Amino acid sequence: MQRELFKTLGHLLKDSREKNDYSQKEISTRLGYSSPQFISNIERGLCAPPLATLKQLIEVYKLNPDKVVRLILKEEKRKLEGALLRRRRSRS
Repeated sequence: MQRELFKTLGHLLKDSREKNDYSQKEISTRLGYSSPQFISNIERGLCAPPLATLKQLIEVYKLNPDKVVRLILKEEKRKLEGALLRRRRSRS
């Protein structure tokens, strides 16, 4: 489910922002958004950032890009396995 990926990614980004002592307003301004609401929505898992924005957040927060990729792939793998294995078991 996309919601789980969005929440997991949002949690990572929020933790990273707070560790770097940035406010949502500072980040939104730095990324060219007029309101911190977009950052809030990402951090609450309501949506995922566009890839260009995610790349900027990784740079600003000094995150390891490989860690972010692994997190996304792990969530997507879990979603796929759950959907495919559930269907296969129900047909057996």
